[in-house]
Amino acid sequence: MEEDNSSNPAQISAKTTGQRKHAAMLERLSVRSTSRKPESDSSSSFESTTSFLTRFSNSKDSIESELARCRLVTDPDSKSHLKSDLDKVSASIAELERLVAENSYFLPSYEVRSSLKTISELKQTLEDLNSELLPKKKFAFRNKNAKKEQVTLPKDAEAVKSDFKKVGVTVRESPGIRNRENAVLVRNFKCSGSDVGEFTLSDLNGCEVRLIGSLRALFIHRLRNCRVYVGPVFGSILIEEVEGCVFVLASHQIRVHHAKGTDFFLRVRSRPIIEDSSGVRFAPYCLSYEGIEQDLQDSSLEEETGNWANVDDFKWLRAVHSPNWSILPENERIDAVNISNLETGMEDC
Repeated sequence: MEEDNSSNPAQISAKTTGQRKHAAMLERLSVRSTSRKPESDSSSSFESTTSFLTRFSNSKDSIESELARCRLVTDPDSKSHLKSDLDKVSASIAELERLVAENSYFLPSYEVRSSLKTISELKQTLEDLNSELLPKKKFAFRNKNAKKEQVTLPKDAEAVKSDFKKVGVTVRESPGIRNRENAVLVRNFKCSGSDVGEFTLSDLNGCEVRLIGSLRALFIHRLRNCRVYVGPVFGSILIEEVEGCVFVLASHQIRVHHAKGTDFFLRVRSRPIIEDSSGVRFAPYCLSYEGIEQDLQDSSLEEETGNWANVDDFKWLRAVHSPNWSILPENERIDAVNISNLETGMEDC
């Protein structure tokens, strides 16, 4: 018969000591893991899936409550404010979408998909509510003008804002480059000596853009036939409505909407996301400039993860490979691009 040692004081003491050592080791590992996380001053960055889901759920509930309130409005005075109220809901949905993008690099793939599906449903509800409560007369009177506007670039910042509101995109007042054609546009953030934060590229046609140094977030809207070379972005990159472009980008998370016939040379911590896109091709990051290795290290992007080839098409749910994207053949890839030596005549914006 085996001896029962459960009441042996020596063994109890040894067991207690072992438990204390194990707990101390776990605490050291936790502190070490936390210290390795990239620093960010973004208020929407979270250290755990649980805290993200709590914030997401609270924001979703608030948006749904506001949509329900708008639907029940019957008072004439309140109805006069409906458009403003629905515009605020649209802005809240855009912020919720941004929240997902900025935190998706540590979220499980399922949570990202679920969150984006929820956002898509909120957008559809808002669109239905707009159609129901605020039927637009402009379709009867401005149809011809609307068609003409589609073939020209906006002429000023107010036109850009107006177009963004039409498609439900939040207009950002961040620094950026907007409304240019056939220009070489250079911005060296390493020379500015200040925190760049967010940066926007919008409504560019036939341009070459070179962004040297690190950014926190990059937003790209409506580019045609452009070549864009960007240093590391330690937050997220959101791309909407691009065609015939080449992008060389490094970021923790990259999401692409409405892209056509465009090549992406990426280094990315999480799987790139595409939606409503076709003819897009992917290859590894190939940019260099003086000091880029340190910038990549500071942004926790020094390692090649291979995720540039692991693309998620959120509008393709079948088990077979999505026909909307492919790996760029090696013989069609551009050579390594060095943007350190800027040629005379380039514009430093």
